[in-house]
Amino acid sequence: MKIKEEQLKVIKDQQTKVANILSQIGILETQKHSFLHEIAALNDEINQFKGELEKEYGAVEINLDSGECTPINEKKEISHA
Repeated sequence: MKIKEEQLKVIKDQQTKVANILSQIGILETQKHSFLHEIAALNDEINQFKGELEKEYGAVEINLDSGECTPINEKKEISHA
């Protein structure tokens, strides 16, 4: 006994679609992996540059709009109510 040609075609089309989607997922996962490596490298670069800035200016907050920097208070006072 065999299924109808029309039914077989539906099954084959569905399987092709599944295979294509799985292939696309694999491509996306590869891109994700690459992006994760890029962000890790960028974070290292950021931390290195922060260290350079801290050597030059001390512990400061930098306003990204103006470039103005203000010292960071290492110890914040705790208010007792």
